[in-house]
Amino acid sequence: MTLGTALKDKVAVVLGGSGGIGAATAYQFAAEGATVVVVYRSDKAAADVIVASLPGAGHLAAAATVEDTASLTALAAHVEERLGRADILVNSAGFTKPVPAGDLDALDDAFIDRMFQVNWRGQFAAIRAFRRLLEAGGGGLIVNVSSIAALNGVGSNLAYAAVKAGMDTLTKSLARALAPEIRVMSVSPGVVDTDFVPGRGAEQLAKIAPTIPLKRVATPDDVGRAIVACATHLTYSTGSLIIVDGGRAL
Repeated sequence: MTLGTALKDKVAVVLGGSGGIGAATAYQFAAEGATVVVVYRSDKAAADVIVASLPGAGHLAAAATVEDTASLTALAAHVEERLGRADILVNSAGFTKPVPAGDLDALDDAFIDRMFQVNWRGQFAAIRAFRRLLEAGGGGLIVNVSSIAALNGVGSNLAYAAVKAGMDTLTKSLARALAPEIRVMSVSPGVVDTDFVPGRGAEQLAKIAPTIPLKRVATPDDVGRAIVACATHLTYSTGSLIIVDGGRAL
């Protein structure tokens, strides 16, 4: 394929890069000419396969655990040592599980704390770890992967919706605090055809699709394109929430 040049000489670090949305995003950044760091939690083999599939050269797979701040600090140091810079940070790592909204007992303290730790605190810690590198390159960008659950309170569980609402607040607050050196954006998917939500398979997705105004669930590429657009086209936007849901939240 012919590589694009919109992001030539830029380094994009994708946390959760071995997941569905993260992998699609990594590919599309690479297709625009960026050097990509695919950050994985534990599955090195999967990350290596993704790196090998990316167009261009110089891409890396690197390990980090978002709830372990020390590993994020080490990741930033590793990226600087290997590549000398970081221009784009994508926070697409996270987890969830389905819990009915009325089942308050299932949302015990330990689960709520872990939801916050992995889906908000870790993203903030990653931003903190990469801030200096993002500022140094000039025109740094952070893209937080949120969810329409933050807007309508409907999602895999109440804690997930609340944490994603906190992510949107983080985006807006840091867009003010880090400007003009760093822009901060949120991309908010609806239902996406990945294995992110345990137990939500093809049969469920087929039932959901007709309820969406555009009559299909999102693909990882749909979300990846929106994330990459924050770097290539939406260059005068910061603090914005980009909804990628086919109209589901309407």
